[in-house]
Amino acid sequence: MRVSGQPYVVMRDLSYAPRVGNAHRMDLYLPPEATGVCPVVVWSAGSAWLADNGNTGGERVARALCGRGFAVAAVAVRSSGQARFPAQVHDGKAAVRWLRANAARYGLDPDRIAVMGNSSGGWLASMLGATAGVVALEGDLGPTSVSSEVQAVVDLYGPTDFLLMDGHMPEGAVERFNQITGGSRGHDDAVSPESRLIGAEIQTVPGRVAEADPSRWVRRGGPPWLILHGTADPLVPFHQSELLLSALERAGVPSTLYEMSGRVHEHDYLDEARDFTPRRVRHAAGGSVAGQAPATWALIADFLDAALR
Repeated sequence: MRVSGQPYVVMRDLSYAPRVGNAHRMDLYLPPEATGVCPVVVWSAGSAWLADNGNTGGERVARALCGRGFAVAAVAVRSSGQARFPAQVHDGKAAVRWLRANAARYGLDPDRIAVMGNSSGGWLASMLGATAGVVALEGDLGPTSVSSEVQAVVDLYGPTDFLLMDGHMPEGAVERFNQITGGSRGHDDAVSPESRLIGAEIQTVPGRVAEADPSRWVRRGGPPWLILHGTADPLVPFHQSELLLSALERAGVPSTLYEMSGRVHEHDYLDEARDFTPRRVRHAAGGSVAGQAPATWALIADFLDAALR
């Protein structure tokens, strides 16, 4: 369906696996005048794993990227209330496999698939990028005869090592976090999003938490990463992205971290016409984003162009 005034054609409510609530739903946005197969950006919105609405926000991503020739697949995975980790990773991989298996039908390039998300969606993107070939995290949903490997990752302020979050929160943030969650011990509390995802207080099951840490799975030869994170993030401390960048650098994976000074748990700067947010750009292993380009949708599209060409 062509949406009036928008640079995309959209097919909503596709199922990449048997539905669980809204989970396993995909909205596919295509450039309206594509002359060949399109590279694909798989988007999943964050919700602290508390909702199965990862396909929300697809319009925003499609408006920014379809005009640059990318298809956007907005994907909903299961919430922590519907299933515990690693179900969410199984879902994301199933969505990638479904897109690859159905690429010819929708005019997609099966060899050029990127993943992107914010917050818990950024974590999902990093997990998909880091765990190619890890049999225990593949699952058996949807098509299983094709690869779930991806060729690029865009991580917007996703968590990495749950056990190290509280020690690096901005001043006063743990108290505000407790007010939001109803807990008393920050991310370590039984009611925290991370504990709900794992199914136990995270400090009591460090082995299971390690399995949910994308930095533990990063390997040499992995896809390039672009990470953006606000230094004043009160929910996912900036240090989480520093941990991921360090792991990527040790593995020799091309990666770039945008350290957005004073920004919080959001990415509104991508839509801003004025470049007024101070930033520090850190590259690892030959990161493919050059210089100090502003953190906008154009930056993301340029990164994807370079990574997927």
